Amino acid sequence: MGLFDKIRNEFIDIIEWVDNSTDTIVWKFPRYQNEIKMGAQLTVREGQAAVFLNEGVVADVFHPGRYELTTQNMPLMTTIRGWKYGFNSPFKADVYFVNLRQFVNQRWGTKNPIMLRDPEFGPIRLRAFGNFSFQVRDISVFMKQLVATTPVFTVDDITEQLRNIAVSRGMDAIAESKIPALDLASNYDEVSAMIQQKIGGDFEEIGLSLTKFLIENISFPEEVEKALDKRSSMGVVGNLGAYAQFQAANSMEKAAENPNSGGIVGAGFGAGLGAGMVGQMGNVFQQNNFDGNNPTVAAGAGAAAGSVGPPPLPKAVAYYLAIKGKQEGPFDQEQLRGLLGEGTLTASTLVWKEGLDNWTEADKFVELKDLFSQTPPPIPGV
Repeated sequence: MGLFDKIRNEFIDIIEWVDNSTDTIVWKFPRYQNEIKMGAQLTVREGQAAVFLNEGVVADVFHPGRYELTTQNMPLMTTIRGWKYGFNSPFKADVYFVNLRQFVNQRWGTKNPIMLRDPEFGPIRLRAFGNFSFQVRDISVFMKQLVATTPVFTVDDITEQLRNIAVSRGMDAIAESKIPALDLASNYDEVSAMIQQKIGGDFEEIGLSLTKFLIENISFPEEVEKALDKRSSMGVVGNLGAYAQFQAANSMEKAAENPNSGGIVGAGFGAGLGAGMVGQMGNVFQQNNFDGNNPTVAAGAGAAAGSVGPPPLPKAVAYYLAIKGKQEGPFDQEQLRGLLGEGTLTASTLVWKEGLDNWTEADKFVELKDLFSQTPPPIPGV
């Protein structure tokens, strides 16, 4: 710097900052050799604060207003310097202006899907993005922790760190909320407030305040979204049997209209084919919600596929016996045969089966008479 510049700077007594940017947080006032004359005029506008640093230490902070720099309004700086001779000589100090307004619409988002455990789907990957707003809360902490001697400190110098905090702490809050993945969309406000409370302490540690945190979207991987679309389609269709009949009817109509299908013959063939499809599809979709794990539905699907088998075996008749005043059973006929051989069952034993109103002697049952006729008579003399 030349002699003329040095002389000119000696007469600059106005210290101010007119911010033409939208992303500058801290700006250092340029002063030749950092010399500020006593009586200089300091103007601090709304949304700003002026910070005086003496040898790297915050000495004084000025809030919005106009000040004449004298020993009366700079007591801390005066004490540090310990001036003894009129306080008219220039003193050396770094002057920083701090932007106190909110920095809004700061974007955040997951670079890669985050693995979470969902109560309905189990392990699942999610992506999320949104925006947040912040402002300087504690000037001294912010200057010490982040700015130091940087002449210009912008939003870009800190947003990456803030995004990382938002993603790591935010997804942790989502996992702790235990909200099912399909219900997150209806709870964005609640989850956003939860995340803001969780990460607010991390911002305060560096002198910032998290004023707003918003979730714009939480999405599934593409393959999961396709599976959900199919599941939703099944729910919209409703009665799948009726839907299959509707599709078959449409096929027959198109076959009849197609001249290459053989006219009436093609239509008749289409009708027969459609009828067969309706019969089979009606069996398969007897229930609105087909579940491959449901053995009843699976069996119905197997029958609809054309598998033919014998009818089910008749249900065995269960008999109950009155033995020594107590009810015993149930027994089938084969078991009764064994009891007869042991002598537990006799012709006069009271027996009951489903459908009877009262107990009846065993030999009164038509189906049990053969048991007694096949039993040898008692041995004489025994």
